[in-house]
Amino acid sequence: MGLDSKRNGERLRRLEAITDATLSRLDASDLLDELLERVRDLLGADTAAILLLDPHSRQLVATAAKGLEEEIRQGVRVPVGRGFAGRVAQTGRPVVVAEVTAEDVVNPILLEKGIRSLLGVPILAAGEVVGVLHVGMLSPYEFGADDIQLLELAADRAGTAGQIRGQKLEQAAALALQRSLLPGTLPRVPGVELAARYVPGHDFGIGGDWYDVFTLPSGWLGVVIGDVSGHGLASAVVMGRVRSALRAYTLITDDPAEALSLLDRKVRHFEAGSLTTALYAMISPDRGTVRVSTAGHPPPVLALPGARATVMRLPADPPLGVDIQHRPRRTATVELPPGAALVCYTDGLVERRGEVIDEGVERLIDVVKAAPAEALCAGIMATMGLERPTDDVALLVVRRFDDR
Repeated sequence: MGLDSKRNGERLRRLEAITDATLSRLDASDLLDELLERVRDLLGADTAAILLLDPHSRQLVATAAKGLEEEIRQGVRVPVGRGFAGRVAQTGRPVVVAEVTAEDVVNPILLEKGIRSLLGVPILAAGEVVGVLHVGMLSPYEFGADDIQLLELAADRAGTAGQIRGQKLEQAAALALQRSLLPGTLPRVPGVELAARYVPGHDFGIGGDWYDVFTLPSGWLGVVIGDVSGHGLASAVVMGRVRSALRAYTLITDDPAEALSLLDRKVRHFEAGSLTTALYAMISPDRGTVRVSTAGHPPPVLALPGARATVMRLPADPPLGVDIQHRPRRTATVELPPGAALVCYTDGLVERRGEVIDEGVERLIDVVKAAPAEALCAGIMATMGLERPTDDVALLVVRRFDDR
C-alpha cells in the first residue's frame, strides 16, 4: 500500500521547501543529482533516474541516476514509445508498474538490478515532454496517488534544471563555434594593419555577427563583415554556413557584387527565413584601391589623413535572401590613400533604443580618425557606450600603412 496521506503531505511540504530554497542555488548537473537523492530518500525508493529527450533521435538519454549509475556509464538510450520510460514519454502521463517483467522494460540494467516496482512521470517544459523521471523499488510496492504527486513535483524542478542544462550546452556549443569562425588573431598582411573586436549583446556570448579577413590567390585582400539576425546557436550555425559559402565564392570571382549575388542565391535556397546582411570588400595588392559591395549592411566609415571621417557612399542593395526580383548587385570602387582607415561594423555598434540610427553613426564618425588600427579600434569601443550592449557588435578596422 502507498504511504498514508498525512505522511505524504508532510513529504510534499518538505520537498517544496528544499527545491525552492536549496536546490535553486546549485548548477544544473548538481541540482539533478541532489534532487534524485532527496526524491529517493523521501519516497523510500532504491533507485531514481532522469532521462532527457534527444529531439533529433527521439530517444531518452540517461542523464542522472542514483542506484542506477550504470545507466550513465553505458550511455543508455531508450526510444520513445518503447519500454517503461518510453511509454511515459509517449503518453505524457505517469506510468506505474507494480511487478516488473522483461516485457515492461527495454533497459536490461533495470532487470539486472532486481527492480520489482516502478513509477515514472514525464518531465515537461512549456507543455512539451522533455524527459522522464522514474523511481524503483527492489521489493514489490504499490505506488499511490500521493507518491505520483510528489514525483510530479520533483519532475517540475527537474524540468527547470533540464532547461538550464540545455541552455548551457547550447551556450558551450555556440562559444565553440565562435572560436572556430571568428579569427583568434588577425593575419599579418603586407601594406595594411588590422584590428577587430566582437562584443556579445546577450547571455549566449555568440550570435550571427561575424568578420573575416583573407588573402586571395590574386594578391587582393578580402574583407568581410556580416550579420545574421537572431542570437544563440541557431544564428551562429547559419552564420558559419554563410561565411564558408562566401569564402568559396570569392575564389571564383574577382567582383564583390557577383560573390554576394552567388551568396544571395545560396541563402534564398538553403537559409530561407533568415535575414542576413553582409559587406564584402577587396583591397588591391598595392593597397591603394578598395572594391566593395554591400547586401543591406551599413556602409563603412572612411577616414582620410587630415580630413573628417565620412560614410562611404555605396549603392544600397538589399539584404541576402529577400530580393525576389533578383536585381543586379553593384560594386563601388574607392581610393585608399596611405594612412587612410576603413571602419567596418555591425549595426549593434550604432543602434540605441530611443534614438534614430543616424545619431549613432554621427557618434562613430566623430571618433573615427586616420589613426593606427589598434588605437582606433580601442577608441571606438571606449567611446560608443558599449558597457551594456543590447545587440551583438562586430568591428573591423583596416588601415593602410602610411608610406611617409
